[in-house]
Amino acid sequence: MPSSTSPAQPTSAQSTSIGRRSEVAALPDWLRRPIGKASELSTVQKIIKQRHIHTICEEGRCPNRAECYANHTATFLLMGPTCTRSCGFCQVDKGHVPMPLDPQEPQKVAESVRLLGLRYVVLTSVARDDLSDGGAGWFVRTMQAVRAASATTAIEVLTPDFWSTTAAQQQRIQTVVAAKPACFNHNLETVERLQGPVRRGAKYGRSLDVLRHVKALDSSIVTKSGLMVGHGETEAEIIQALQDLRATGCDRVTLGQYMRPSLAHLPVQRYWTPAEFEQLGHIARQLGFSHVRSGPLVRSSYHAGAAEPPAQA
Repeated sequence: MPSSTSPAQPTSAQSTSIGRRSEVAALPDWLRRPIGKASELSTVQKIIKQRHIHTICEEGRCPNRAECYANHTATFLLMGPTCTRSCGFCQVDKGHVPMPLDPQEPQKVAESVRLLGLRYVVLTSVARDDLSDGGAGWFVRTMQAVRAASATTAIEVLTPDFWSTTAAQQQRIQTVVAAKPACFNHNLETVERLQGPVRRGAKYGRSLDVLRHVKALDSSIVTKSGLMVGHGETEAEIIQALQDLRATGCDRVTLGQYMRPSLAHLPVQRYWTPAEFEQLGHIARQLGFSHVRSGPLVRSSYHAGAAEPPAQA
């Protein structure tokens, strides 16, 4: 006689695991790539873990990290691993009270740059709306420490929007600009229509103002921004965002595919093809960007140092 017992239903954890495996299995072939040489990963991972510092390469599980490490480039995540914003796309931890700043972090980052022989370093951070200056002074302290430890290393900053009030935002930007980074990067992330669901706590115009104000303060500093596609934007909206970036004087741009970090994050609406990325890159160059990286696996720091001239010893 058949059993009347209903088949066991999967638990929520099992459902999440099944859903994640299904989504990974659906990835297009062009988004699958080997992780890279274990030696290139382990050397960097060992140094940063020993010093209890963070890189966005690891926190964000960047698919290009081994390639960047091999090219003597890395992106350090300053001010702890917990963000005060709650963007719908980002892998970085959020929703917890941020840790107090580690007073030794600038020196630890500088020492890591020296030990790894990095020729180009990107300094980024979580948003720290809890700090009186939004973390602007911490960027400067870390830049100074890196320069003292490795004078020929070029430094790019990838900052949050530093928002508090317009006057406070401008003062914070001025603090970082005065330290003369090789490049000032602030990501627009997505088109204007999708800013709300994708970048909770950020504003389209506010981000454009960051880049505009950098150029107003020091037109010699290269500015840069990045866009993710796959949230449901149209090509026309991407072109408009690129035009808006160029109107601020933005020099460089990156375009890459959004890939969902977990089922708790926004789902991917569309996977853009390599050919479409090539076309977007062509459009960006036509608009006057001096340095363009456009491809499915491109991230904001991908080949970041490729446009920089060799440093003089």
